[in-house]
Amino acid sequence: MTSAQVDDKGQPGPQAVDTGTTGEGYQRGLGARQIQMIAIGGAIGTGLFLGAGKAIDRAGPSLILAYAIAGLVIFFIMRALGELLMYRPVSGSFSEYAREFLGPFFGFVTGWTYWLFWVVTGITEVTAAATYMTYWWDIPQWLSALVFTVILYGANLISVKLFGELEFWFSMVKVTAIVGMILICAGVLTIGFSDAADTATVANLWNDGGFFPEGIGGTLMTLQIVMFAFLAVELVGVTAGESKDPKTVLPKAINTVPWRIAVFYVGALIMILSVVPWSTFQPGVSPFVAAFEQMGLGVGAAIVNFVVLTAALSSCNSGMYSTGRMLRDLALNGQGPKAFTKLTKNGLPLVGTTFSAGLMLVGVWINYQWPGEAFNYVVSFATISGMWAWIMILVCQLRYRAKADRGELPQSTFKAPGAPFSSWFALGFIGLVIVMMAVDKDARISLYCAPLWGLILGVSYLVLKSRNPGSTSFAKR
Repeated sequence: MTSAQVDDKGQPGPQAVDTGTTGEGYQRGLGARQIQMIAIGGAIGTGLFLGAGKAIDRAGPSLILAYAIAGLVIFFIMRALGELLMYRPVSGSFSEYAREFLGPFFGFVTGWTYWLFWVVTGITEVTAAATYMTYWWDIPQWLSALVFTVILYGANLISVKLFGELEFWFSMVKVTAIVGMILICAGVLTIGFSDAADTATVANLWNDGGFFPEGIGGTLMTLQIVMFAFLAVELVGVTAGESKDPKTVLPKAINTVPWRIAVFYVGALIMILSVVPWSTFQPGVSPFVAAFEQMGLGVGAAIVNFVVLTAALSSCNSGMYSTGRMLRDLALNGQGPKAFTKLTKNGLPLVGTTFSAGLMLVGVWINYQWPGEAFNYVVSFATISGMWAWIMILVCQLRYRAKADRGELPQSTFKAPGAPFSSWFALGFIGLVIVMMAVDKDARISLYCAPLWGLILGVSYLVLKSRNPGSTSFAKR
């Protein structure tokens, strides 16, 4: 039994229909305009605006290639997700598919791990936002983190339509800023204005130590940071249960992935690294802000700092949104506390969102204890937990495609191109990223935490199963 087939009390309910609400109790409040911008903005966040500074320092211009290859992998993942979504669009998304194709234990692990990913990501984003605030004012990072967490929590308690509208404008700001940055850099290269005009040249991509100044190894070591930058692109799958026309809107949103990556990542980095030599960038400093400062455009740097602040808050807002939905999906399937099933009259999972926001306040404490290292501490664990969702998407798509080809399930109307080979390639690439994380002493801590989290989930699952052995939530498939 899936969450699309149960009501708030866990009893059989109607299937989702094209009305104002779904069979899961949510309201279909997200329109095509909002879904498109959520999909576009989901790939533009702290990983690009702040994390790219550290990656440039490690790999130089070859970071462009790393983003291009990783972007191809992300496209394969998103098309795999799209195939599953057109087969059965549900708000539980990844955990629902894991539950169906791999069994209840994997649904349990995937749901709770994706929830943890967004809690940790929320901490990451408010940490980044607090860091950006110090650009203007000398105020404690923990105080900014606290204020941002409370404000976004409040915004998520009003309606899903308001969430979609906020994300639309957050994404619009980010997209406009990056396009503007590209155009300004193009102007510096062609017309020759600003303080960087004398040194701006495309040759900066290979003149300062070559395209691979730190060697291939240096490029490989940035893969963790690169993949972190793409985390949240899969959020569009979580919105499926609240989309007004998911079978039309979601494919269009997913098909924007290639040009999003080409423009916002590859294009933006080519321009920035052409105008400003890569060796001038420093870890922990947004390359976008640093580029404007190098060009002598102080006002532009302040504007970009506001934009990257917006990007961080946007991602944290998405985290607030998704955590409540994942907890409710788990609870509806008997794999979480029943309190998480309750919805407000506006169709919002109040208890789950409140619980998650409370845990995000841990980020306030982290910023108080280690203001200089807070961002690096949480990035690695966010990456490994987020990649678990990608692994589950790919594995479930492979299982689904095999069953569909045998005639056991209906064919999806949005098949992943190149599958199953593209899905296996993406899984292999994720495996390479995990190996690189094991080599990197700064990222290795997340791999130490992963087995501990797995043990906690394993014990919790056995306890829940022993308390309710007859539940369909724990029955073998």
